[in-house]
This record gives sequence, C-alpha cells and structure tokens, in this order.
Amino acid sequence: MSESTRTFEFFGGPQTLVGPGLRPGDPAPDFALLTNRLQTVTLADFAGKPLLISVVPSLDTGVCSKQTVRFNQAAAELADRANFITVSADLPFAQARWCGSNDVTSMQTLSDHREMAFGQSYGTYLAAFRLESRAVFVVDGQGVIRYAEYVPVAGQEPNYDAALAALREAL
Repeated sequence: MSESTRTFEFFGGPQTLVGPGLRPGDPAPDFALLTNRLQTVTLADFAGKPLLISVVPSLDTGVCSKQTVRFNQAAAELADRANFITVSADLPFAQARWCGSNDVTSMQTLSDHREMAFGQSYGTYLAAFRLESRAVFVVDGQGVIRYAEYVPVAGQEPNYDAALAALREAL
C-alpha cells in the first residue's frame, strides 16, 4: 500500500488516503467488488457503456445516503445508456437493506469490504478506519477515466452537476 499526500477530513482531522490520485486520461484500474448477492463484479462487467462510480464512506450516514439517492435518480434517467455504481466498505447485506429502505433500484451498490483493493487502486482508502473516502469517477466505455473528484471533507457533497456533465459527454 502506498500512502499519498492527499487527505480526507474525517472525524475532526485530516486522514491520509492510500493509493494514487487518479486523473482524467488515466486508465481506470480494474476492481473486484461484491454485489448484494455476494457475486464478484469487475470493471469488465461494465465495458462498452460509460460508468459513474460514486464512492462513499458508509451508506448509513446522511451525506452518503443523499449522494447515493441523487445518483440513483440520474441512473433512472440514463440507465439504458450508462452504468451507475456506488462503492463502500459496507457489508453487502447492509447495502441490500439500505437500498430496500431507500428505494434505490436504478444503480448497484457494491462492497469493497474484503480487501479494500478498490480503495487502494482508486486512492480512496482510509486505512485508519478501513473505509472509503468520498469520491466520484466517470469512466468511458473504453475504460478511460474522464472525470475524477476527490471530495476533501466527509460532510461535503460531490459536484453532481460536473460529474453528470462528464458522464453525458462520455455517452
């Protein structure tokens, strides 16, 4: 694991993020994440369509919930043309419960709880808490990152408009 100089303001202090700071033009790192039914999915499962990756510390918190619901609304509008996922370290069972309680049906929630390999590859891993930071990535249909936002403070929402504009450009 390589620590970076980037931090995420979490529980009153800056926490060091592990992994690279990805930028537009970088190839999207592969990943292996778990669905709510404990099946493994990889980046290749989303090939051919643009992919919006919303990363949150935990679905059971206010801002993470709001972020996921907001992107779920966009997913409902663009489902036939783009893929949407939310990644957290929450257990798949907790993600399934949360989706049912919040009527999130247009996007997948995927868990990085096993090895935190997604977080390490995408530079969102908060090793001190074994959680993800808040971030948004847009990957085009060929696997190239077209948008990357690392939100610097846990209580801050991402720039939804910029992320969705980048996704629409990738369509």
